[in-house]
Amino acid sequence: MAYSATMKKAIGDVRSALATVGISRQSDNFAEHGEHVPEANAPTVLVACSGGRDSLALAAVSHTVCGMLGIHCGAVIVDHQLQAGSGKVSQDAAARCESLGLNPVIVRTINVEGSESGRSTEDAARQARYVAIVETARHIGAAAVLLAHTRDDQAETVLMDVLTRSAGIDALAGMPPDFVRDGIRFVRPFLGLTRCQTTTICRELNMAWWDDPTNGDSVPPDQPLPQNYPLRSRVRHTLMPYLSDFFGGDVPEHLSQAALVAREDKDFLDAAADDLYRQAVGFSSDGAAASIRVKPLAQAHPAIRRRAIARALAELDISFASTHVLSIEALVTDWHGQGALSLPSGYSVNRQKHVIRVCKNG
Repeated sequence: MAYSATMKKAIGDVRSALATVGISRQSDNFAEHGEHVPEANAPTVLVACSGGRDSLALAAVSHTVCGMLGIHCGAVIVDHQLQAGSGKVSQDAAARCESLGLNPVIVRTINVEGSESGRSTEDAARQARYVAIVETARHIGAAAVLLAHTRDDQAETVLMDVLTRSAGIDALAGMPPDFVRDGIRFVRPFLGLTRCQTTTICRELNMAWWDDPTNGDSVPPDQPLPQNYPLRSRVRHTLMPYLSDFFGGDVPEHLSQAALVAREDKDFLDAAADDLYRQAVGFSSDGAAASIRVKPLAQAHPAIRRRAIARALAELDISFASTHVLSIEALVTDWHGQGALSLPSGYSVNRQKHVIRVCKNG
């Protein structure tokens, strides 16, 4: 079939993203016209699909690309059970993926415990979703999991992080194009595509999609979303269009381009912080506590020192903010015998001579 310019770009972006993580054509046979079946031992790529336009477009494009490369393409759908009828939405998404030819298509039903350790329901759902996806990918031996975040998602993430996290260049860098979580490689091939383009792909392929009611799509564009809608939905529906109108330009495009530049700076700082982290940070045998040697941190540049501290907290799965990192840094640079500090997630931190210990309370 003849592909539109939008479809060609999407195919090229998925191929490029897979190549970046080492997934390429399995043999020259798959460069030839005709139907070719991947070998049984060929790699498998999973698409995380919600049934929305972005992830269905990614599922369709990924199936096409995987056919060109001679690899298997499946899907994982996570039912969070946070909305009435979520089970049907998940089953409909699975049916659409199967009709596209994806195999295997796996539906995971999870329980979101709600807000815990200071996390919002959205954060708790995201954490639980990643756990379910990682378990599924590990179970079938997937080479990678593809996420359908678009350029618009990237711009919204940058804007929210800059305004709420005070995380410096990390906030400006937005979402990385690929990352590893619990040993599973995640890839975001659509960061260069807009939501308008994923909508176009679905329409070209005559695919119906599900619109999450919490996105506020039913609310007229000239009316702001109420405060009880998720922050991202309010940014998408109300704030981003206002900013684009105010500045007279494509603000999402500007923010996503700024993220590309900031990502390179962040990668450089992270590489320097990795060396310091290996020198200074150690963990207990059960991984529940960290010991941080003061001397290497004291000799490091503040930007690198704070990254090493933040990485140690992240390794312990502590839901921390920049203020917590600065408080721990003060135990390095302004030590005068102060007592233990409280951290989120039930942890505390204190300095004992030349070592800072981060431990679970009790």
